[in-house]
Amino acid sequence: MLMQGFAGLMWLLYLAMLAFAVVAFVMAAFFREDAYRAADKQGKGFWLIILGIAVAVNLLVPMLFLQLAGLVASIVFFVDVRPALRQVSGGGRGRRGGGSSSDGPYGPWNGGR
Repeated sequence: MLMQGFAGLMWLLYLAMLAFAVVAFVMAAFFREDAYRAADKQGKGFWLIILGIAVAVNLLVPMLFLQLAGLVASIVFFVDVRPALRQVSGGGRGRRGGGSSSDGPYGPWNGGR
């Protein structure tokens, strides 16, 4: 019974890693090639290949080490590449009223000065 529970937990972990890689791949496909160059990141083709391999490994190869390598690639895309691409392409949060750089989600961080 314990082994069945562990197998179920591992299956959910594999499914979560697959979903994460698919979302990263789709997001990488939506950004324009020139945004990658402007953000001084690897090219769009590079990220599509890396994330595509991560998706394929999660679907076809049940080796945890390779799946973890794909997870690392997806995390790097989400943490490093995607924010830089959004900043370059103007896809950040829209600021109404021309807010300043010290504005938080609920108003200015500097006490309204």
